[in-house]
Amino acid sequence: MEYKINNLNFLLFLSKCSENGITILLSILKAISVSNKYPYVCLSMAEGTVSMAEVETAFQKFAVHGDTKATGKEMNGKNFAKICKDCHIIDGKNVTTTDVDIVFTKVKAKSARVITFEQFNQALTELAPKRFKGKGKDEAVQQVYGLIAGKDPANAGVTKVAKAAAVDRLTDSSKYTGSHKERFDDSGKGKGKAGREDIPDTSGYVSAYKGSGSYDEKVKNP
Repeated sequence: MEYKINNLNFLLFLSKCSENGITILLSILKAISVSNKYPYVCLSMAEGTVSMAEVETAFQKFAVHGDTKATGKEMNGKNFAKICKDCHIIDGKNVTTTDVDIVFTKVKAKSARVITFEQFNQALTELAPKRFKGKGKDEAVQQVYGLIAGKDPANAGVTKVAKAAAVDRLTDSSKYTGSHKERFDDSGKGKGKAGREDIPDTSGYVSAYKGSGSYDEKVKNP
């Protein structure tokens, strides 16, 4: 009896294997002339054009993005939308954010808020024919995998520290005036409490007297 496996299921099967297992399987497939005996097996996968290990690594990176409690084994809807956007699966024409949300809801468990890597692959098989219209389902899936493999989450929208002339002027203590100037010494270091409050002078000398502190020396050395 001869068993056949289509491209999609072959990819899903490889995704469950270790890297060593994948290497061994691909070697066997090449050795037995896959193209002639098992036409349903993914040839481009056997040739190494798409690495499922890289796809899974990308899944893990996006799965933990912005979520310190995530383990990388499951992905929430927000990060699924992000991976689709950052990897250009969402093109605004064939695939929209609405399509992505619908597919996510379709593949996840009924009461779950996250999807596994296997469900992630199922979601991609739903989106692939829409993203690459006119291509066969298996070819479309592989092209979607190609968009994802090796990708990292983009950090667009992350607030960066502004560095401008206006900021420099506001933080240059040498240009401060009035009471603000008294809060810093000549090096620009803050004086702390002495710079914020008027500390009473109990030395007995007149304020601002240049000879302050010289009385004891004069008494000792008449």
